[in-house]
Amino acid sequence: MQDSTQLSTPSIAHHSHSSCHHSCHHSSHHPSPVPLQALAAGLCLGAALLMAGAAYAWDGVVEKQVFEMEEYTTRGGETIADLAVGWEAYGTLNEARDNAILITHFFSGTSHAAGRYEEEGPAGYWDSIIGPGKPLDTAEFYIIASDTLVNLNAHDPKVTTTGPASTHPETGEPWGLDFPVVTIGDFVDVQKALLESQGIERLHAVMGASMGALQAYEWASTYPERVERLIPVIGAGEADPWLLATLAAWAAPIRVDANWNGGDYYDGEPPLDGLREALKLVTLNANHWQWANETFDRSWADEDADPARDLDARYAIEQTLDDIATARAEVADANHLLYLVRANQTFMAGYGKSLEAGLAAIEAPTLMLYSEDDLVFAPQSVRRTAELIAADGTPVELIPLTGTRGHLDGVVAIDQAGDRLRAFLAE
Repeated sequence: MQDSTQLSTPSIAHHSHSSCHHSCHHSSHHPSPVPLQALAAGLCLGAALLMAGAAYAWDGVVEKQVFEMEEYTTRGGETIADLAVGWEAYGTLNEARDNAILITHFFSGTSHAAGRYEEEGPAGYWDSIIGPGKPLDTAEFYIIASDTLVNLNAHDPKVTTTGPASTHPETGEPWGLDFPVVTIGDFVDVQKALLESQGIERLHAVMGASMGALQAYEWASTYPERVERLIPVIGAGEADPWLLATLAAWAAPIRVDANWNGGDYYDGEPPLDGLREALKLVTLNANHWQWANETFDRSWADEDADPARDLDARYAIEQTLDDIATARAEVADANHLLYLVRANQTFMAGYGKSLEAGLAAIEAPTLMLYSEDDLVFAPQSVRRTAELIAADGTPVELIPLTGTRGHLDGVVAIDQAGDRLRAFLAE
């Protein structure tokens, strides 16, 4: 870790870095595209595919559990009956119940942050930093993560969530668009109820990437007395206009798919074409042109199908993105994606009159990890968030993660910050 330099706000420590650039080899031949399995580990934002090659977190396997509420009232005043979300934990909650770290997941993620459900199964997305002797040491901390409301992966048997695809207790049919619009704040309030059910009133830290960072900010802003340390990764304190438009672009293919049918498709054909196109955009935007240009050349997807002669022919990168999106769509739900888009669009820390007020409410020492090459959360917005948190003297440290993955470096390159995470949790 390089020595920190001071920004204009004295309480922000900003670590500088030099970007990693590798030469890109372009072949004159047209080899077969990179195998889907190899690319899935880096392309897909799903926890199961992202870290397929990660090391074991511990000897045992992770047990997925379910938290239920008979009734939940959203921040908008709507009622959701029979709410259920999945959760998992690593480590042991101590007698004082003060060693808990909450991990909040990203847009297309799940609670599977570490470990494996089966011995040969894929590891959680942050397995490199969660486990015995790792920066988030399960010998010392009780680390807990939960599936959000309207989780994207509604049809994944390992995910428990409540959203449009869930059964409405009064009708026996899927909620569809009758499901209330929910916010990042609602995700947090359900997590709060989960923690309270285990007697946890205060968190040693809350940490999350991307949409998980939004949840972390909301925790520290709305419940400052419950958060001792804040670790937002690749996320800013509000959805700025760039993010609003990016999210709208993700939603658009679903809305123009005729099978979406205004959200009423559970008795018919789901809008899989639109969902696949949406997930392709999510995957592409979460990466970076450096990754694309270093991973692929101009190879054709089919060596016998020349894109210059056939409109149906495609390049290898196109085919690979389509294949990844198709795999993701098998367990995803289109309405859930739309609800997630809206939850992210409406986010502003604290949900008060201004971002300044929401971030001023944060009292926890803050360690922010981000990417200068992020194409989802503009680095300028992340830096502004840091400045606003620090404006009243709250300690803030800003550390860049390097790599060629852009936004996704906050997931796949998180171990770069391992030493600082370990020290921050000990302070």
